[in-house]
Amino acid sequence: MSEEEEPKKKKSGVGKILIFAVVGLVMMGAGLGVGYFLFGTATNTPEQIAAQIIEKNRGAVPEVAEVETEEAADGGPPEKVSKDSLKSEVFETLYYELPGSLTTNLKDSRRFLQIGVGLSTQYDEAILENVESNLPAIRAAILATLSDYGEEDVVGREARTALSDDLKATINATLEELEGFGGVEGVLLTSFVMQ
Repeated sequence: MSEEEEPKKKKSGVGKILIFAVVGLVMMGAGLGVGYFLFGTATNTPEQIAAQIIEKNRGAVPEVAEVETEEAADGGPPEKVSKDSLKSEVFETLYYELPGSLTTNLKDSRRFLQIGVGLSTQYDEAILENVESNLPAIRAAILATLSDYGEEDVVGREARTALSDDLKATINATLEELEGFGGVEGVLLTSFVMQ
């Protein structure tokens, strides 16, 4: 080997790392800049987007006005509560479940019936408040009605439907007597045990 030839200096690894780091930062900055240019001007939050969709749909769907009756203006029975829908007359259904269950002996039988009762109405919450404030009288009326039923009267779907209808009539009659207006439109048997 001659003295004139000097061994080539090896480039250190630190220099290569610095070059890659600088190039990576430049690329990341360019990506952020392009992203901001394309998407950075959109200031809509998900809530704003949802409000825009609702407004657009509200313009296409006619609003349903609440049903007013002459009696309601004079302090008569409550009004039905409406809700927005594509159908012309759709009302919100409110539910109330009587606390606990009702148990009674069946007529001419050693068996007993235990039921849970739920009520539904499309009138305003005043009906459910009337039910709640007159709960002892309503429970007593339901038990009196149930005492007329025998074992064969409560077996089967049709029998349970007839029982629900009879209980609805009983509850409405009790409310009409106590409050001047019934308003219960459905009676649901939420539990049904016969032993």
